[in-house]
Amino acid sequence: MGTTVQIDLDSESNLTFTETGEEVRLSDERSLAEIESAIAKAEEEAEAARQVIREERERARAAQDTAERVSREATEKARIAKQAQEEAEANLRKGIQPIIIPTAEEVAAAKLKVQYQDHLFHFAIAGVSGSGKSSLINAFRGLRNKDVGAAPTGIVETTSTVGRYPDPNPRNPFVWYDIPGAGTLQQSDWLYFNSQGLFVFDCIIVLFDARFTTTDVAILKNCQRFQIPTYIVRSKADTHIRNIMRDIGYDSSSDDRARRTELYNTAREQYIKETRVTVQRNLREADLPDQKVYIVCNTTVFSTVKDRTLAPKTIDELDLMRDLLEEARSRRCVPQRILQ
Repeated sequence: MGTTVQIDLDSESNLTFTETGEEVRLSDERSLAEIESAIAKAEEEAEAARQVIREERERARAAQDTAERVSREATEKARIAKQAQEEAEANLRKGIQPIIIPTAEEVAAAKLKVQYQDHLFHFAIAGVSGSGKSSLINAFRGLRNKDVGAAPTGIVETTSTVGRYPDPNPRNPFVWYDIPGAGTLQQSDWLYFNSQGLFVFDCIIVLFDARFTTTDVAILKNCQRFQIPTYIVRSKADTHIRNIMRDIGYDSSSDDRARRTELYNTAREQYIKETRVTVQRNLREADLPDQKVYIVCNTTVFSTVKDRTLAPKTIDELDLMRDLLEEARSRRCVPQRILQ
């Protein structure tokens, strides 16, 4: 009698079906996770792109703001410059000269040009051409015009650039500067001061010969603004006095010594008085404070410096030398030098 085996087909089927369903579920979960991950990554990338766009917009907005600000500033500067130009032109038509303040770079360049040194005292002699600047510098340095090392002189203006002449006396730590005459330069009087770098000097001697000019006034005004000590000097006293002597009747071929002395004293007194009155009037008209004018003869300055002697015809030469030395001493502690 045979044995009968019964197989539960439904059970196998159920197992197979159950396993297949689990795999599908796991697969679906992975797919969902991948999708969610892809979505998150896409969102991150989108946010990053949006951030880049926002930053670009911010930079563009900042650049626009900067451009607008620069444009406004440029427009304002142009307006101010135009206004200043119009005011300067209006002032020039009225005879009012502009104030030009050099920049720090211009000051440094001017000092370099004249070889400025802090331990020295720098005298500049300025004025119109032909006023005798070179000859006076030579006299201040105890040199004759033909001596070696003297500043070049001549009937025609010989100075076209600033001349630098150290004092040969080792006891005087001075440098004398021969400034080109304003009459030889194609520029306005009020430009002369800045173009020649006069703002860097420690002291300026304004020298004139026949008459006090607008150039002299312009130099004095600028010196006042820059607080630079000034000395007004009229040169060639001997020549001017001789001319007045001839005007009042002196005849060298017939007048005796007594007559000559009398006329000389008269001419000298007239020359000194007229010079002081004229300069005082010019300063007053230019709205400048009154100051002394030194009347000198270069040969007398030379003998005062070189020989330590006073000529009989001395006017203001000794006073000028003493005052210049005192100016240098007070500002640079220069050792005292006694002139007798």
